[in-house]
Amino acid sequence: MLEKYIQDALILWATIDPVGTLAIFVAHTGHLSDAERRRVAIRVVLYAGSVLVGAILLGQLILTGMGIRLVSFQVAGGAILFLFGLQMIFGSSNTRMRPEPDHDVAVFPLAIPATATPGAILAVILLTDNHQFSVAVQAGTTGVTVGILLVTLVLLLNSNRIIGVIGMNGAAILTKVMGMILAALSVELVMEALGIEQWLGNGP
Repeated sequence: MLEKYIQDALILWATIDPVGTLAIFVAHTGHLSDAERRRVAIRVVLYAGSVLVGAILLGQLILTGMGIRLVSFQVAGGAILFLFGLQMIFGSSNTRMRPEPDHDVAVFPLAIPATATPGAILAVILLTDNHQFSVAVQAGTTGVTVGILLVTLVLLLNSNRIIGVIGMNGAAILTKVMGMILAALSVELVMEALGIEQWLGNGP
């Protein structure tokens, strides 16, 4: 189980991408006071956590209701995660989303899609497959998800200090490294779904 939780943590770290969220957070809250930034950071993590935990609880039920097999979702999800990883590697770190003035930046773009990314939503559903994992194991993966979100909160609360040390370029480099890891892990997901690992003699 420890190996699974470590893999879960790597996938969730890469898809939630706390460092990338940190860079976006700084870009959108630079004009706010310290107290306002703290409140925004807390709301970001609460909103993103609600989305991801909701996906864990209801995502597979929705797929089942639509008649979509999880193995099909896993192959599609692995492909999307791979593209998401490529976007992290080759995408511009200067891209800034511009919400309408009436929108709360804690909801968009910071909670969704910066923190509760499409890749993270796909990942939590795949990593808590009801047919493969017991409720206890799924609870463990949920705990890992919450842990990554708490790390994200710590980073956001200390955003000015961290960016002052590593700089925006440093944050961009870390994001690209995590994109490479995510691309590799997404290939593993597809290989596992198709049973390719067993064909290669690397499976159990």
